[in-house]
Amino acid sequence: MSAEKKRVQFRAPDRLIDRADALANVLGEDRTDILVTALREYLQEATHDDALVQEIAAAYYDDEITYDQLKSLVGAEESANLRVLKEQLDDDYIDDVADH
Repeated sequence: MSAEKKRVQFRAPDRLIDRADALANVLGEDRTDILVTALREYLQEATHDDALVQEIAAAYYDDEITYDQLKSLVGAEESANLRVLKEQLDDDYIDDVADH
């Protein structure tokens, strides 16, 4: 993990923040630690959802996200596979256009 940090401000329902604060008190942590852990776990679980991985791949194929962003979302192995597939798709597209 990078030691660099970015300040983020957002609005959330009072009840959700109250729950995060209560858990922070129980664990002896601060709210930020709880929220960062929750976000990290959510992102980890979400990228194991096949439908979401397909959406991420489509965003990469459409150049909406970079390879580095792809890699951070789906991991090194999956991103390498998707990069190869994108290159093959690009090559096939070029061949199709050349044939017509």
